[in-house]
Amino acid sequence: MDHFAGLDVSVKETSVCIVDDAGKIVREVKVASEPEALLAVLTDPAYHFKRIGLEAGPLSQWLFSALAEAGLPVICVETRHMRAVLKAQINKTDRNDARGIAQMMRAGLYRPVHVKTLRSQKLRMLLTHRKLLQSKAIAIENDLRATLRNFGLKVGMVGTVKFETRIKELIENLPDLAVLVEPLLIVRRVLREQIDILHRRLLAVVRDDDVCRRLMTIPGVGPVVALTYRVTVDVPARFKNSKAVGAVFGLTPTRYQSGESDRAGRISRCGDEMMRFMLYEAAQSMLVVSTKWSWLKAWAMKIAKSRGMKKAIVALARRLAVIMHRIWIDGTEFRWTKDVAAA
Repeated sequence: MDHFAGLDVSVKETSVCIVDDAGKIVREVKVASEPEALLAVLTDPAYHFKRIGLEAGPLSQWLFSALAEAGLPVICVETRHMRAVLKAQINKTDRNDARGIAQMMRAGLYRPVHVKTLRSQKLRMLLTHRKLLQSKAIAIENDLRATLRNFGLKVGMVGTVKFETRIKELIENLPDLAVLVEPLLIVRRVLREQIDILHRRLLAVVRDDDVCRRLMTIPGVGPVVALTYRVTVDVPARFKNSKAVGAVFGLTPTRYQSGESDRAGRISRCGDEMMRFMLYEAAQSMLVVSTKWSWLKAWAMKIAKSRGMKKAIVALARRLAVIMHRIWIDGTEFRWTKDVAAA
């Protein structure tokens, strides 16, 4: 007899529900959210598991890896899809959620999520930490600009390097303001130093990665975009074709069809937000900043003339995702002319 399990994971405890192939509950238990505690329940020889489901979340990668290494058929389920199924329950409890997940596994009503490799998880941490420090440094700079403006002190157009010097010039003869501004300047200085350290590590990783170097042959794609794509896709073979990548990153339009009504909406914006933003930035850089012409830029400019620049950038971002996947799979580089470029 086959068995199915649902795990509702929280930070401290996990509710486990095991059902048989007829949907009858065999066992329910709550254990610590630790691999050892879960394995003690799930490796019981009395059960023959066909599928074990858990929702994608903060602990899911860690627990998934431990259960998979033990040879268990564990599946990480997409959060929005699971929420849509479980919201039909009248009472939401950890126990009921575990029951619902177990029944989803039994019926096959789930959408699996790819769990990234350990290397990709570490590189993703590098990217997110770099982005976090950047946002904090920018927030401090914006706050200094705004607060000093209240006293008629205008920072003006100044680069990152000369920002601190400009602030000190403005408050040179205002010691009462200098006492208040100096702590923020110190914090900003430390943040910028650490951002530089992380950025150098990022460049070192990209320099030694053949895939990233080939992706950077595409105009508008720099080290950060290339590494973000490398980490997000992780295993290119998990996509059945290159065109599927755009949909996974939320760059394809939604569709509403009912009766005689059939219309396309805005892009879905599902999937990885950081990757979607990076692709948008790369597309914008190609169209606005890059001066070198290519068949891809000509294609996007044609869309811009008929439908507007914003839609052209989104369309180009979607096509960039497809081309980058194709380059990765084929082991090739970007081809600038249409007659030799891949379709």
